[in-house]
Amino acid sequence: MTVEATTERVLRLLGLLQRRPSWTASELAAELEVTDRSVRRDVERLRALGYPVHATAGVGGGYRLGAGTRLPPLLLDDEEAIATAVCLRLESGGTVAGAGEAALRALAKLDQVMPPRLRAEVRAVYGATATMAVPEVAIDAELLVTLARACRDAVRVRFWYTGRDGGERERTVEPVRMVSTGRRWYLMAWDVDRDDWRTFRLDRMREVAATTWRFRPRDHPDPVAYVQRSVTGAPYRYVAQVRVHAMPDQVRRLVPPQVGRVEDDRDGWCLLVTGGDDLDRLALHVAWLGFEVEVLEPVELREAAAALARRLTAMAEAGG
Repeated sequence: MTVEATTERVLRLLGLLQRRPSWTASELAAELEVTDRSVRRDVERLRALGYPVHATAGVGGGYRLGAGTRLPPLLLDDEEAIATAVCLRLESGGTVAGAGEAALRALAKLDQVMPPRLRAEVRAVYGATATMAVPEVAIDAELLVTLARACRDAVRVRFWYTGRDGGERERTVEPVRMVSTGRRWYLMAWDVDRDDWRTFRLDRMREVAATTWRFRPRDHPDPVAYVQRSVTGAPYRYVAQVRVHAMPDQVRRLVPPQVGRVEDDRDGWCLLVTGGDDLDRLALHVAWLGFEVEVLEPVELREAAAALARRLTAMAEAGG
């Protein structure tokens, strides 16, 4: 028997062991159309590859696939592959903390080896599926997969991007990581033309295409911290720094990471950095926290808070 035939039979054996909890040697031999001795040899081959195949002696004995110290490759049939891909696409929307990014990596691996006929079925099922847990801006799953694979393979990506000024420009970047804030998806990447790190909103991208240009990964800031700094300060007219008389975790429960950054301070205080385009709303947001605060900057925020206090006092006193 050729090496190719033996390898194919071992993979078939692995698929059988993953299909149900246990098999007798005779059942496996019948399914594979070989002798019991060949089954035993193939079981040893699987063990050598790291698959923990357990054997039990006796009349009711047989083989079962157990759990080892590391996760070996899994074999999926067509239905299992479709179901897995659809679930990963849905999870990439991110309702479980930290799961969206892992789902994207797994989806990128599965999408790379999935036959075109199965990809079409996955798109059909996903397109007919709705979920109530969605981000503020919906992102096409194909875009997520394209960027996830580009991050993994370290290849440059080219796309058209709409900036905050409404202008659209073509950008070429070296992607590092995608970050979901729960409301939006962002890409942290090295901007080739600007020779610096940049953050890009995925919903402002179009015609995204991975190139064949492989780049050497460079040292980079922490993606989550970098994106948080970008989304809490850069897009806004005003960036406020406020000392809050509360523990950092207390404030973080009230201020989502895409709205503000909370840092440790001292003596039971923490520092809140947040942004906004309207000083009145910014003052109201800080006051809503319900803690004693000290505005460090900008000075205009203190003036807005004083004006807000006068209006609220007048509202409370109106009508006696």
